[in-house]
Amino acid sequence: MRERACVREVGPRDGIQMVRTVLATERKLTWCRRAAKAGIREIEVTSFVPAKVVPQFGDAEAVARGAIALGGFTASALVPNLKGAARAIATGLPRINYVLSASEEHNLANVRRTTEESLADFGRIVALRNAAPGPRVTLGAGIATAFGCTIQGAVPEKRVIELAIRLAEAGADEVIVADTVGYGDPGQVRRIVGDITKAVGKLPVACHFHDTRGLGLANVTAAIEVGVRAFDASLAGLGGCPFAPGATGNIDTEDTVFLLEQLGFDTGVDLEALVALRHEVEAWLPGERFSGAIARAGLPKTYRRPGVAAP
Repeated sequence: MRERACVREVGPRDGIQMVRTVLATERKLTWCRRAAKAGIREIEVTSFVPAKVVPQFGDAEAVARGAIALGGFTASALVPNLKGAARAIATGLPRINYVLSASEEHNLANVRRTTEESLADFGRIVALRNAAPGPRVTLGAGIATAFGCTIQGAVPEKRVIELAIRLAEAGADEVIVADTVGYGDPGQVRRIVGDITKAVGKLPVACHFHDTRGLGLANVTAAIEVGVRAFDASLAGLGGCPFAPGATGNIDTEDTVFLLEQLGFDTGVDLEALVALRHEVEAWLPGERFSGAIARAGLPKTYRRPGVAAP
């Protein structure tokens, strides 16, 4: 049995938050359904932010409830504050992901509050989650700009580790270390993520990388070396932060799956089905920038498909 590694699709949230086309609710749900059928087991389906800020997510409740009804995967949503968390919990989502920035200036630009204020808000979200009726909601806590910031520049590594510890102590079920602006390199990843995994003990740690400067998959490999087994990725490399100038695209879901499978991990994902979905999404989003090598070059003849024994 090969060790499992999880690739979490964030295209329906991070991937489309800045595109020009506002996708219909049914197309977002088709994306989720087809990704799940291809073997993706966790999908971040929407974001609970004000529609006047990001019109793409004006249908957040409808997408969340529709994704839950689809079944076959864990649906999650991103929330920036207590109000967003309350909306997400009310839909019945089994998981929500909170985010704050290690960069003070990015946090002020993104959610109009200091990082310390966001930490306090996270405590209130934990209390809300703990008091909510029904099954316990899993709460992921993301640290954005963990490797540097396009506004502030360098971010002290000790600050990132401190934030991870405080989020874990406050009640996070997982810490997500995010290279929001594509500044990270494998050396940083080994140091920062390695220190975080030691500091939070048995609490799961995941990574969210962008491929802005071509180091996204190298950073995945570095994170694997320090024990990470869960990665956010976006179909076709879509995505970017509206408060991080020049920070294009997430790591590509197809290429990330390919890398992990080639490293010997079991992702459970049918790459050919995923590439077919990618082509459909490309048709929905004319004029957008897409990336990814597998969709361009195809799978090599030596690729061992999931469930097929080695010769």
